[in-house]
Amino acid sequence: MYSKKRAKSTLESLMYIWGEPLEVKDAAEAAEITKEEALECFLELMDEYEQEGRGIMIRRVRNSFQFATRAENADAIERLCRPVKTKKLTQAALETLAIVAYKQPVTRSEIDSIRGIKSDRILDGLMKKELICEKGRSEGIGRPILYGTTDIFLKQFGLTNIKELPEFEEHEDFVIDRDEDSSYLQMKIDV
Repeated sequence: MYSKKRAKSTLESLMYIWGEPLEVKDAAEAAEITKEEALECFLELMDEYEQEGRGIMIRRVRNSFQFATRAENADAIERLCRPVKTKKLTQAALETLAIVAYKQPVTRSEIDSIRGIKSDRILDGLMKKELICEKGRSEGIGRPILYGTTDIFLKQFGLTNIKELPEFEEHEDFVIDRDEDSSYLQMKIDV
């Protein structure tokens, strides 16, 4: 025998923690009740939330249930969740990030030789933003640190994997100019 009040409370907690549609069978197993009891409780909870007109509702997706917000509250939610203004990457940071992305794993000295200027502070900043990370050590003299991009980099730039980076020639906003007076490449990225 189970207490319906306790089962509903448990199901609410499970939906809240799960975040995605929670299948009835998984909820029943976690709450230690039958699937039929879980389904009945979910449906009753849906009705209760609907009758009370709460800001949170329970949405059914096939044989799963999930918390959702009411559509009529979308404007207020949007105002609250507007993106926080963040600092954009400087031209030098974008340049360095592009070098790491396309040449990874790459050492600091390789980056410096391409840019023609030291990149210590920029690399530190990109690491703090978690766009790049240490990928190991080179086998070269002094075993310098190798840098590569992170999953956060992929997420920020809308990529699934690093292979989705555009070719230099294919991306019109990414131009490589060779400076006539020096041997390094200067990368320009318009964002």
